[in-house]
Amino acid sequence: MPNTLSADYVVVGAGSSGAVLANRLSADPTNSVVVLEAGPEDKNKFAHIPAAFSKLFRSDVDWNYDTEAQPELRDRTIFWPRGKMLGGSSSMNAMMWVRGFAADYDEWASLSDSTWSFANVVPYFQKIESIEETTALDAGTEGPLVVSNQRSPRRLTASFLEAVREAGYPVEQANLAEPKGFSQTMVNQKRGARWSTADAYLKPVRKRSNLTIVTEAHATRVVFEGSVAVGVEYLKDGTLHTVRAGTEVILAGGAVNSPQLLMLSGIGDQTELAEHGIAVQHHAPEVGKNLMDHLCSLIGWQTESDSLFHAEKIPELVNYLTRRRGMLTSNVAEAYGFIKTRDEVPFPDVELIYAPAPFFDEGLIAPDAHAAVIGAVLLKPESRGEVTLRSADPTAKPIVDPRYLSDAGGVDRRAMIEGLRACMNIATQPALKEFLGDIVRPKVDADISTEDLLTEALERNAHTLYHPVSTCRMGSDATSVVDPQLRVRGVDRLRVADASIMPTIIRGHTHAPSVVIGEKAADLILGAK
Repeated sequence: MPNTLSADYVVVGAGSSGAVLANRLSADPTNSVVVLEAGPEDKNKFAHIPAAFSKLFRSDVDWNYDTEAQPELRDRTIFWPRGKMLGGSSSMNAMMWVRGFAADYDEWASLSDSTWSFANVVPYFQKIESIEETTALDAGTEGPLVVSNQRSPRRLTASFLEAVREAGYPVEQANLAEPKGFSQTMVNQKRGARWSTADAYLKPVRKRSNLTIVTEAHATRVVFEGSVAVGVEYLKDGTLHTVRAGTEVILAGGAVNSPQLLMLSGIGDQTELAEHGIAVQHHAPEVGKNLMDHLCSLIGWQTESDSLFHAEKIPELVNYLTRRRGMLTSNVAEAYGFIKTRDEVPFPDVELIYAPAPFFDEGLIAPDAHAAVIGAVLLKPESRGEVTLRSADPTAKPIVDPRYLSDAGGVDRRAMIEGLRACMNIATQPALKEFLGDIVRPKVDADISTEDLLTEALERNAHTLYHPVSTCRMGSDATSVVDPQLRVRGVDRLRVADASIMPTIIRGHTHAPSVVIGEKAADLILGAK
């Protein structure tokens, strides 16, 4: 491969948004597109077996980040897996397709422009979704990304949903504009196997002569001539290469990698850049700031059977390989729902998530018995963190500090505690109580008080739900990192199109809106051509 490539468009990252851009921008044969992906092809077998996603953690297809110590979580560092292969995190996530609330997108519109409103975003969902085996959502659409019912949910999941009803919550179809209750999870699977954006958007177009996908290509900086982005430098096989961009450079590396690359390229807080000896291209203090994430804390109960503990046994493997049925088709988090922990909030502030599985220690330690978990997820955190450079070395991991539960008023902590209390309440309902034994996580004495148990669960068990956003915030104000057309302020011919541009975090899961961002970004770019 020559040291210098050239194309009209250079896309950095082939994940939930980048794969979409690769497909849509190269659909016009007069456009040439180069996509740089830091990881390899998505050939790891565990990337395609749904229940095996945690086996990708801490592997060579994981960016494998760890946060700074979190004071409110007993100074624990929190593991942040992020996909590093074709498909990005869509190749290693839990495949949950959760659109979020209409109000989330309307909030984006209020902070940017009306084109980001829910009414204007719904057509993108309809363009994206191909519905398999369901009447939910917009049945009959033929988008590239398959959204399916689970093929083999556990009986314990049906018991959980019945317990939810007994606790007074509604059970409804997934992805309503304003969810008010609980649903069985809809998943990005096709006939029981993961269906990532690499499957949906990249593989069907790999033979296009105007599309070049370079894997194991670690972007090191955006190249500028004056204020104009003209290319990207990247490392491959120990050699520095450059790809020239005749029209635009688009960053789609996600909420950690995109701000890091901007800062390495001289776009960030000038004082912080100077500390690392990086020449300032444009002073943009909010790059890397406004970091939000969904914090999740689980409580685990012993069960006698019917959990995913036996998913790796030979009968289940045979069932999966021959029929694409059974435990290995599970996305683990088989049901979820939204609740309010206080009356004064207009929309739910906590998600409850259920897994008929001993999913402890984020799957990094093999379980030793059956269990089921119910967890609370903080949907709209008041706390804000940041991503900053550790050094000017582009291969060094950045500093990731989400500052969980750090809001001065303690709103985040109270919401999580009340969410965990709701988990306990559901577990006591008749439909579920008969199947659940002792609490096995957190590991506590049997005579512990409920309040102390909830605190232990939060401070010892809480971890990320893998949804970092907002580090390259979109807005109509001059201090935002990108404008409503996703153009980086202060420079020319450079955009960011991934979860980092979300003005606020979604009430739900971030994969679905990230795919929407890729689709909308492609329209914005092609419309400006």
